[in-house]
Amino acid sequence: MLDVGKWPIFSLCSEEELQLIRQACVFGSAGNEVLYTTVNDEIFVLGTNCCGCLGLGDVQSTIEPRRLDSLSGKKIASLSYGSGPHIVLATTEGEVFTWGHNAYSQLGNGTTNHGLVPCQISTNLSNKQVIEVACGSYHSLVLTSDGEVFAWGYNNSGQVGSGSTVNQPIPRRVTGCLQNKVVVTIACGQMCCMAVVDTGEVYVWGYNGNGQLGLGSSGNQPTPCRVAALQGIRVQRVACGYAHTLVLTDEGQVYAWGANSYGQLGTGNKSNQSYPTPVTVEKDRIIEIAACHSTHTSAAKTQGGHVYMWGQCRGQSVILPHLTHFSCTDDVFACFATPAVSWRLLSVEPDDHLTVAESLKREFDNPDTADLKFLVDGKYIYAHKVLLKIRCEHFRSSLEDNEDDIVEMSEFSYPVYRAFLEYLYTDSISLSPEEAVGLLDLATFYRENRLKKLCQQTIKQGICEENAIALLSAAVKYEAQVRKACFQQLAWRSGTEVPASYLKLK
Repeated sequence: MLDVGKWPIFSLCSEEELQLIRQACVFGSAGNEVLYTTVNDEIFVLGTNCCGCLGLGDVQSTIEPRRLDSLSGKKIASLSYGSGPHIVLATTEGEVFTWGHNAYSQLGNGTTNHGLVPCQISTNLSNKQVIEVACGSYHSLVLTSDGEVFAWGYNNSGQVGSGSTVNQPIPRRVTGCLQNKVVVTIACGQMCCMAVVDTGEVYVWGYNGNGQLGLGSSGNQPTPCRVAALQGIRVQRVACGYAHTLVLTDEGQVYAWGANSYGQLGTGNKSNQSYPTPVTVEKDRIIEIAACHSTHTSAAKTQGGHVYMWGQCRGQSVILPHLTHFSCTDDVFACFATPAVSWRLLSVEPDDHLTVAESLKREFDNPDTADLKFLVDGKYIYAHKVLLKIRCEHFRSSLEDNEDDIVEMSEFSYPVYRAFLEYLYTDSISLSPEEAVGLLDLATFYRENRLKKLCQQTIKQGICEENAIALLSAAVKYEAQVRKACFQQLAWRSGTEVPASYLKLK
């Protein structure tokens, strides 16, 4: 299962917060911003908030997660980010929201003002349902449910596909060779775009200085052009790095082209390629490829579950696919890429698997599975004979030939005895200091030395001015360290020193 904790930014979240995450996207020039959704369909953001990219209405950074109330009730279908950064988000209802850096009109709202809060983009999209979004450094691309592509933003190299190099302030449909085509998936490099149509053909446009369009040249392309070198090959997926491109065919083969200064093409050298070049990973079929426009790293996953990476890896150049110990391509970007960002919207499936310890905790006091009941103060506590015999020497002997299913207990109170039985299931206790004194008595009676130490720790940590006298009275027959702690609290209360004879108690 995906572990979002592998991204450094999530170290700012508590373990409880991490357990609630269901979707996440780590972005920013240093991987210092994140947006995530929770099991409650709430959206939270965290990080440096450059250009208002957290969408909170200000540019204040935050080390604590803040809820993005302006998107309350919205469910995310697709999300991407630029270098500014700017954010483009599509909801499950097909709406598009943008915010963040906007110096090149990459938000599509007709201005060049940074967007501090999410703004719905409806111009030319009002009757469209957007199903996928992609961002280059400063331009944006969306795909609609009817296979149309719209682009806007920075256009110095033709990356908007309009045939010119004038920036595009609002969504404009990309036509030309795509006019009568049905696009099924899209991707963006730093300043280029890719579209795969339903026939498996790949169309490209934008910057091509490193051969990242795969056209056999290095000239920019201001309108969509088919990658002729892939004739007869049916492509299913496309992924773009900063200046390189990967495609995955229906036969599980990977092709790469473009910049290769870090070995990101996986060809065994660092020479750029302007034509699609096969990448040899292993004999197993490839089912997933991964790249991100802000990194020079590539990754792939095989049908057998093996994950490979190549390209930039923490300052090193890996020129051939390298087998990792990861189970998903997302981990490659969390641990190896610079910056540590996510290459797609992360999806975290709930982990329904329970460890043995978790299963035992769940079964404590469960009447549906128990075969033994303790009657204490008129209340039942449900337990399992075999576990009690395994965990406690007292029960191992007392339950050996006992076929009764009810045991009456009058020596200890209900809270104390329930805490004792729960300890046998969980290895922990949760009691007030006063009740812990009673449990200490029980632990002494049953010769449970570890439980005695837990009780002593609970009592010592819970001693305060109000309960010190009561605890001292109750603890006089127990370990000296408990009495000593009581004396110290009483001395602090009265402003006197503890007699040396008490401090020497062992």
